[in-house]
Amino acid sequence: MILADKIMELRKKNGWSQEELAERLNVSRQSVSKWEGAQSVPDMNKLLALSDIFGVSTDYLLRDELGEEYMLQEKRTEEDPSESIPIRKVSMEEANAFLADKAVAAPRFALAVMLCILSPVPVILLAGLTEHSQFGWWSDRMGGLGIILLLLCVGSAVAMFVMNGLKLQKYGYLEREVIETAYGVSGMVRERQERFRSAYVGHLTVGIVLCVIAAIPIFVAVVLWDGGKWEGQAMVIAVAIVLILIAVGVFLLVRAGIRWETFQILLEEGDYSRKKKTEKEEYYMISHSVFWPLVTAVYLIWSFATGDWHFTWVIWPVAPLLHTVLIGLWRMLRGA
Repeated sequence: MILADKIMELRKKNGWSQEELAERLNVSRQSVSKWEGAQSVPDMNKLLALSDIFGVSTDYLLRDELGEEYMLQEKRTEEDPSESIPIRKVSMEEANAFLADKAVAAPRFALAVMLCILSPVPVILLAGLTEHSQFGWWSDRMGGLGIILLLLCVGSAVAMFVMNGLKLQKYGYLEREVIETAYGVSGMVRERQERFRSAYVGHLTVGIVLCVIAAIPIFVAVVLWDGGKWEGQAMVIAVAIVLILIAVGVFLLVRAGIRWETFQILLEEGDYSRKKKTEKEEYYMISHSVFWPLVTAVYLIWSFATGDWHFTWVIWPVAPLLHTVLIGLWRMLRGA
C-alpha cells in the first residue's frame, strides 16, 4: 500500500473529511486531495504531523511494503465504531457504475417528488372552475376529475420511487458498510465532485429562492383582487402557481442533493463517514419506513376529510424542515 492510500485509509478510519484533516494539519484541502491522489507527497514536517495525528509510525507511512499489522502506534478511540467492522472493497468499475446509475436516477427521484407536490394542483384548479356557470353539466364533475388526476400523479410518483429504488438496491452496501476504494477511485470521484460543484451550488441557490418567493402570487392576488369580482378565481390560480414554484424548487434541490450525496458515499464523507454509517439502519427505518409514509398518509387523509386542497399542500414544504429537526433530535438523544 502506497503513502497516498495509507493517508486516505487512516483519514477514513478516523471518520474525517479531507477538509477536517487539512484543518488539523494547517494545510489546504487541495493539498490533502493531492496527497491522496498520489499527485504530490507531504514534506517531512507534515509526515511527522500525520504520524502524530493518526497514531502510526513514520516508518509505516513511508515504506510501501508495510501493512496494517505494522501500525504499532495506532490509536483505537472508543467513539470509532468502524474498527471491528469488515471492510468491503470497491473497484473502479463498481464506482463508475454507481455514479452512472445514480446520475440517471437523480432526476427521476426528483420528478417523483415534484409530482407529489403538484398532485393537488388539478383539484384546486378544477374546483375553482366550478364557480363558473358556463361549464354547466361538467361543473358537478370537475371535483371528481381533479381527484382522478391527483391519484394518477401520486401513482406515477410511487411507481418511480419503487422502480428506481429497486434498480439502486444493489448499491445499498455502499451506504451501510465500511468500504475501501481501489487505487485511483478517490481521485476520480473527487475530480467529478469538483466539476459538479458549481452546478450543485447553482441548483441549491435557485431551488431555495423559488421556495422562498413561492408565496408571492398569493400576496399579489390579495393586493390586486381583494374584494373584487375575480377574487376567488385569482386566489385559486395563485395557490396553484405557489405549488408549481415549490415543486420546481424542490425538484432542483432533490436532483442536486442526490448527485452530491453520490460523491459523499464513495468518499465516505458527511453523513456517510464510517462513524455515521452505524446509524444508517436506524436512520432509514425512521425516515423511509415511518416518517415519509406517515406524512403522505396525513396529507391524503387531511385533504380528503376537509376538502381544503388549497391549504393542505403546506405539509410538503413543512415536512422536510420537520424531518431535519426530528433527525437532529434523534442523533442528540443517542449521543451522536
